[in-house]
Amino acid sequence: MTSETTEKPTPDQIRRSPKVLLHDHLDGGLRPGTIIELAARVGYDKLPETDADKLGVWFRDAADSGSLPRYLETFAHTCAVMQTKEALFRVAAECAEDLAEDGVVYAEIRYAPEQHLEAGLTLEEVVEAVNDGFREGERRAKANGHRIRVGALLTAMRHAARALEIAELANRYRDNGVVGFDIAGAEAGFPPTRHLDAFEYLKRENNHFTIHAGEAFGLPSIWQALQWCGADRLGHGVKIIDDIEVAADGSVKLGRLASYVRDKRIPLEMCPTSNLQTAAAASYAEHPIGLLRKLHFRLTVNTDNRLMSGTSMSREFEHLVDAFGYSLDDMQWFTVNAMKSAFIPFDERLAMINDVIKPGYAELKSEWLFRQTASTSGSVSA
Repeated sequence: MTSETTEKPTPDQIRRSPKVLLHDHLDGGLRPGTIIELAARVGYDKLPETDADKLGVWFRDAADSGSLPRYLETFAHTCAVMQTKEALFRVAAECAEDLAEDGVVYAEIRYAPEQHLEAGLTLEEVVEAVNDGFREGERRAKANGHRIRVGALLTAMRHAARALEIAELANRYRDNGVVGFDIAGAEAGFPPTRHLDAFEYLKRENNHFTIHAGEAFGLPSIWQALQWCGADRLGHGVKIIDDIEVAADGSVKLGRLASYVRDKRIPLEMCPTSNLQTAAAASYAEHPIGLLRKLHFRLTVNTDNRLMSGTSMSREFEHLVDAFGYSLDDMQWFTVNAMKSAFIPFDERLAMINDVIKPGYAELKSEWLFRQTASTSGSVSA
């Protein structure tokens, strides 16, 4: 039996805690300095700033618009500099390094191969360059004293017509670095059922997929993703709160869709900061994650786009700790949820939970005991 902690973890403890990331876009997490260097190398002259610090601020300000379509416009700049093997390799390697430095031990990073073909690369060359970059990033992280495992999610753009092609690509590389499939992009007007052939194919192949749903659009998006398409997880899914009624006396009533999501333990890939930027939530304190946590939905905490949101996994947890008073036990709960929901084999997920995540949190929680012991022993007179 392990002890439970109620104290708020410090920022240092949050950074050192083992974390699992399921929803992060490769083209939304570049280092500003890397964007500038890659732009100069390929002759891209449309960057709004050429100073790394100022460019980082520009991305955050541009994304902080309250509009998902406007938020998505910022990706024109990052995708523009990710059109060569060298650029994709570098961005992927730095992604793994940055996440490992932040304490992430397992990550599933998504990107759309179809958005990186402007310089003549094939879809296969894109996937292989990114996979090679992730492996290099894992090696660099290990050399720096960190451990991380990164899997790729291949994304199809929901406004395009290549979903089946990308799903087939994901299936071909499923034993070589790619762990699943996703669709992304503006939800309104582009329901997931437009790509039903891709999802039917993946189900026949016994492959994994998540679907962006319930972020900018409401309950019908979630319902279609689950009941028509058969999604294993929901990207965001924050609008499930619209199917939950809270009475004046505090009692809660779940609608049938919300009950289904909770009862079936369907993972929700929550991205608090991103949700604030796209007006899917009004503030951290008002984010649905607070109520959904109390109701025991299978929640996970994610970054979405680290560059655009100026965030990291540690910052996301810091915001939640401040808003809801979460402890290390709460953080462990979110992290175990995420690892349970990952798209790697069950035995590997279990090993990560038992051999990496739980021991890591146990070590952090033991610090409270030794701190209390030291404080008590120092107050005892001879």
